[in-house]
Amino acid sequence: MSLKQYKNAKLILEDGSEFTACSFGYEKSVAGEIVFNTAMTGYPESLTDPSYRGQILVLTYPLVGNYGVPGKSMADDMLEHFESEHIHTTALIISDYSSTYNHWNASKSLGDWLKEEKIPGLFGIDTRKLTKIIREKGAMLAKIIFDDDIPFHDPNKVNLVNEVSIKEKKIYGNGKHKVLLIDCGVKSNIIRYLLRFDTTVIRVPWDYDYTNDDYDGLFISNGPGDPTICTPTIKHLKTSIADDKPIFGICLGHQLTALAAGAKTYKLKFGHRSHNQPVLEVGTNKAYLSSQNHGFAVDNKSIPDSWLIYFQNLNDDSNEGLKHSSKPIFTTQFHPEASSGPTDTAFLFGDFIKAIETWKK
Repeated sequence: MSLKQYKNAKLILEDGSEFTACSFGYEKSVAGEIVFNTAMTGYPESLTDPSYRGQILVLTYPLVGNYGVPGKSMADDMLEHFESEHIHTTALIISDYSSTYNHWNASKSLGDWLKEEKIPGLFGIDTRKLTKIIREKGAMLAKIIFDDDIPFHDPNKVNLVNEVSIKEKKIYGNGKHKVLLIDCGVKSNIIRYLLRFDTTVIRVPWDYDYTNDDYDGLFISNGPGDPTICTPTIKHLKTSIADDKPIFGICLGHQLTALAAGAKTYKLKFGHRSHNQPVLEVGTNKAYLSSQNHGFAVDNKSIPDSWLIYFQNLNDDSNEGLKHSSKPIFTTQFHPEASSGPTDTAFLFGDFIKAIETWKK
């Protein structure tokens, strides 16, 4: 592969570090928060994960693009092989780009997809060195420069959830259990898992006031950014917690439930973004591998007395889930639906449906 065909660009970090790289995506200058993901596969799912909104994503696995990008087939009124309708990352940074690809389901190259979606992509960077900088100094602001210069931009200071949430109510399925899904940037695989059961999934905007609606169980999705910005959602969740209906929150949904319960959240140094984070189910000897993508966490010291720690991260002891001591409410920081990644904890969706069935008796 000749590098002469690729235009050069610069990656500049907030700490002054600079990298020169080759562009294989859309050529425009962008700015955001730079983070890394250690997964070996799953770049189509990661790029379309709304939780990456506003972030420049570094993939630590050295070879990317070798299996191309899937075709856009539909199932259950969603794109079948993606987590949303389009790419949400601000840019993609990798070590080596495979311009040739081979997969039974591939329809185009990763580079062509990035260009179509107007997302910059850089390769030829020492991502090991770059990851070490982020690990030591923490997730920081960064920008990609082509022919012009732009200022740094902190995406955590804006309401990213409002950018990725659905704008109008949407219904999936026609089952007997009504699940009201608060869309804070939901991954499509969450909806797919819920539809495996006898459910009707009612997807509503992040700030929608559902407190007088008819539903059997409440689900709060994942999403990007600082959870404290989502004040309308937190307000509505306080009302829900006072009720006895089952509640299940994932990732940002976990953090929002915790805030509504009276706990506090904080920003992690560089976040958890990988496919094999070990988590312990507290009170048992059961450990699971989990898929994660978050930059904030719940402060264990701030958890109210009526709540219990459900899961704990075995790498850094951070909180990975909560459950109410007497009500059918539980949350996880990780992704039980994991697309891509391990599905060790997919049983939690079944637990949620069982809680709904028990509540309805």
